[in-house]
Amino acid sequence: MRYSFHLAQNNTTLSTEIIAGVSSFLATSYIIVVNPTILSQAGMPFAGVLTATVLVCFFSSCMMGLFARNPVLVAPGMGLNAFFTFSAVLGMHVPWPVALGAVFWSGIVFLLLSVFNIRTLIIKAIPKPLRYAIAAGIGLFITLIGFSNAKFIVSSPGTIIGVSPLNETLLTFLAGLFLTALLVTRKVPGAILLGILFTTLAAYPIGRWWGSPDAVLVNVKEIFAAPDFSLLLRLDLVNSLKWAAVPVIFSFVFTDLFDSLSTLVGLAEAANLLDENGDPRYVERALLTDAVATTLAGLVGSSPGTAYIESAVGIEAGGRTGLTAVVGGLLFLPFLFLAPLLAVIPAIATAPALVLVGVFMIRPVTKINWQQLDEAIPAFLAMVLIPFTYSVTQGIIWGFLSWTILKLAVGKRSDISAALLVIDAFCILALVLA
Repeated sequence: MRYSFHLAQNNTTLSTEIIAGVSSFLATSYIIVVNPTILSQAGMPFAGVLTATVLVCFFSSCMMGLFARNPVLVAPGMGLNAFFTFSAVLGMHVPWPVALGAVFWSGIVFLLLSVFNIRTLIIKAIPKPLRYAIAAGIGLFITLIGFSNAKFIVSSPGTIIGVSPLNETLLTFLAGLFLTALLVTRKVPGAILLGILFTTLAAYPIGRWWGSPDAVLVNVKEIFAAPDFSLLLRLDLVNSLKWAAVPVIFSFVFTDLFDSLSTLVGLAEAANLLDENGDPRYVERALLTDAVATTLAGLVGSSPGTAYIESAVGIEAGGRTGLTAVVGGLLFLPFLFLAPLLAVIPAIATAPALVLVGVFMIRPVTKINWQQLDEAIPAFLAMVLIPFTYSVTQGIIWGFLSWTILKLAVGKRSDISAALLVIDAFCILALVLA
């Protein structure tokens, strides 16, 4: 094992790598609950999505460790799962088997782009302010979903949206939110997962000890069950290639395109996991792994997989080799048999995690030069239109088109590359096909 992972060359030890793997798993494990919670709102069975989530996390993280040799976990991406449910299935009325087919085909596109190194070229063509803004916009979108799931934000005929009156459910959500925020602030390992568990326990008395008897949120019937493989190969490969599904494939490709690379770059810079050229170590293999994760997700029944920024927790704990990712990946496996237990977790228990994920994802906005308006305005539009339109696609499209229009209008044609014009063409195509 020491020879395979080159522990000595990377100034690490077996025990350090194991501790780092456990730390990364604890930071990432909330996705086991949150991903099924989001995708089940698209009509997919919770237990089936949970099984698919675990399979994607296990196989993809182990591939990242064994093939790409990086201490980075891979799991279904936050934002991508929100787009799958709320934009594709509920917004565009795409049946979930067709959406799974779109996930699969986007993975195939990733594979081709990665094999021919086109993916890196496209990433370089995307203006950095738009990268930062889209990441922040997705974070705001996820936060909105969290508040909505907790019934903190509700629809209001007079003001479009409003705040729900305080009740036992809302107070429980707020208690979970503030406790989770405290744990995250104090950098407690597994803070988000602990917050989910606390909020679930706090929700147990609702409908039993206080509140309406019809408002029971937590109902435990059993703990263990065989894995639910009902979503395996349930994707619709034929209808997902029709014109109506092209915007969905495009959005998956577009959103995940720079999300994974920016995550890999950020983690590599933070841990000094760079090659002799200053690029992320084994970046081509890491991108191939990300592409395989997305393809696998479509086959087993999940939204696309991607490299997880929470892997920074394990890297901070000393993880420097692929062994960290392998240890983290293995820790997902036992949850294949815990679907009934995890299914009792109510929406208000995962809502704090969704709200706080928005905090993590909005950080890049500090890198945008808000004084340079020809860049700030497109970035702002991309960021706010994602939550305001309840669509990741719309934010991305109008961010890119406004960037090009403003740059041309102020005479900065040098800021518009040929690759960016190609992206604009796809944006227009997505609007026409919507």
